[in-house]
Amino acid sequence: MTPSTAQRPQMSVEDFEELARRAPRNVRLEFINGRVRTKAPLSVEDFEELEHRSPETVRLEYINGKLEVKAMPDGKHRSIYMWLVRQFLLHRPDLDLVPESGVKAEAYRKGRARTDAALAPVDHFVEHGEWSETDGILMALEITSHDRDTDQRDRIDKPIGYAEADIPIYLLIDRENNTITVFSEPKDGRYQQSPSYAWGATVEIPSPVNITLDTEKLKDYAD
Repeated sequence: MTPSTAQRPQMSVEDFEELARRAPRNVRLEFINGRVRTKAPLSVEDFEELEHRSPETVRLEYINGKLEVKAMPDGKHRSIYMWLVRQFLLHRPDLDLVPESGVKAEAYRKGRARTDAALAPVDHFVEHGEWSETDGILMALEITSHDRDTDQRDRIDKPIGYAEADIPIYLLIDRENNTITVFSEPKDGRYQQSPSYAWGATVEIPSPVNITLDTEKLKDYAD
């Protein structure tokens, strides 16, 4: 990998120290090999309190009962998101592609995932708090970052978590492989369809999204 695409640790020592200082008394954190872990099992309630207290530079998720740190987006990540916003404004102006949406994922809504964006009808999230129920969300979007946990989190855990929460579509834009994967038809906690396309292909996103993407522009954001 080039220096620009090398996998990064979850967070800096300075961010960890600030997070640990703000953590609730009963949440004990440790920082090992660039990863943040809890010394004891973490409940959903403790996670939400920790996340509420975390510094602005730290984005936390609760995946498979474990604390996870989501990398801050870089310039190409943000540019890919804005490209998608323009596509949906053009083809589906009745929908909002809302960035940084926290959702109650996984079986029984026990997970807390911070999507790169969630697609829903205009103003769907107006009365929502920090973590939204997934009813009414049509699509979850993730754009991979160059952190060491991307493979497990975005390619393995989140397809399961979003399918278990019955989000109809999970769109994964994979910057390491230069592919776009469309997960659809959730059933029994798994997506039944998950075709992948190379950047530049014409991609059909099925119902209930019903949009065709010409992904040629994504080649401009290859690392």
